[in-house]
Amino acid sequence: MKEKIEEIVKEIVGESIKNIEELERFRIKYLGSKNKIKDLFSELKNVPNESRKEIGQLLNGLKNKAQERFDVIKNELENSTSEEFNIDTSRPGDPIEIGSRHPLSLVRSEIIEIFDRIGFTVSEGPEIEDDWHNFSALNFPPEHPARDMQDTFFIEKGENEMALRTHTSSVQVRVMENEKPPVRTISPGRVYRNEAISARAHCFFHQVEGLYIDKDVSFADLKQTLLYFAQEMFGENAQIRLRPSYFPFTEPSAEVDVSCTICNSKGCNVCKYTGWLEILGCGMVDPNVLEASNIDSKVYSGFAFGMGVERIAQLKYRVNDLRLYSENDVRFLKQFTSGI
Repeated sequence: MKEKIEEIVKEIVGESIKNIEELERFRIKYLGSKNKIKDLFSELKNVPNESRKEIGQLLNGLKNKAQERFDVIKNELENSTSEEFNIDTSRPGDPIEIGSRHPLSLVRSEIIEIFDRIGFTVSEGPEIEDDWHNFSALNFPPEHPARDMQDTFFIEKGENEMALRTHTSSVQVRVMENEKPPVRTISPGRVYRNEAISARAHCFFHQVEGLYIDKDVSFADLKQTLLYFAQEMFGENAQIRLRPSYFPFTEPSAEVDVSCTICNSKGCNVCKYTGWLEILGCGMVDPNVLEASNIDSKVYSGFAFGMGVERIAQLKYRVNDLRLYSENDVRFLKQFTSGI
C-alpha cells in the first residue's frame, strides 16, 4: 500500500498543467467523485490492524497533497496573462446579431393575411409541372401563340412534357380538379422563366395568384376585391384602375394599376409621371378553363388574378433591383430587421 501511495505522490508532483482543461483533468483524476485516491481508501479495510492507522495518515496526506497542488496551479493560472482567465467580467458581452425575415417573406405573408380576412384559403402545388396543368388546362393549346409569351425551362419534351412551372395558375387547376365550387383560394409560390437576369427580370421569382368560383360571380366582384387589397396593402387612400389586356385563361382580362403612393398620384420618376403603378393582372375565368376541370360554366363563373411578390415589394420598400432579393447580401437584409 505504501508503494502505491508513493507512486501516486510522484504522479501528482510530476503532472504538467498548463491550462484550464488540463487542470480540470487533474481534479477529476485525483479529487473527483471516482478519483484514484478514493480507490486506495476503499482498500484500507484490507490493511492489518497494526498498520491501518499509519496507512490512513498517509492517505490523508496524499489527499491533501493533491488538493494543495490543485489550489496552487489554479491560483497561478488565474493570475497569469492567459486569455482564458484574464477576462473583465464587467465588460459588455459580444453583441448578438438580430435576425430578420426576408423582405419577400414579409410581403408574401402580408398578402396572404389580407386575403385571409375575406375568406381566401392558401393552396400549394409542385414546382415541376406537366403540360396539362401548366398550359393545356389553362386554354393554351399546343399551337397557341400565347405559349411564346413565356420562356419555359423544360425538363422533358415530347409526349410526357415536364417543365418548371411558369406561374402558380397550375395550382389553381389542381384545386378546380379536386374541389367543388364555391372555391376561394390564393396560390403563393416560386415560378421560373428562362430569362436573362437583370435589375428588371430574373429566372425565378414569386407569385400570388387568386381564384374565386361560385354562382353569379361578376367583374364587379373582382374589382371590389382588388380595391380592398390595394387599400389594405398601400393605404386607405389608394385607388385602382383597370386597363383592358389579354390572358389565355381569362376573358375579359385587365391589367391593374394602383395610384402612386410615393408622389400621391402627382407624378414622379417612379410612376413615370403618370400617377399610376402597375401591380397585377386579372380577369374573369374563361369558360374553357372551367370546363377543362369539369366545372359547369353555365352554372358557375369566377375571377382570377395574379401578382408578383417582388413587384409589390418594390413598391412597398422602393427597391427597384430584382437581383437584391436573391443575393443574400446581409447589408441589404439588415434593413428589414425591424419588420420581424
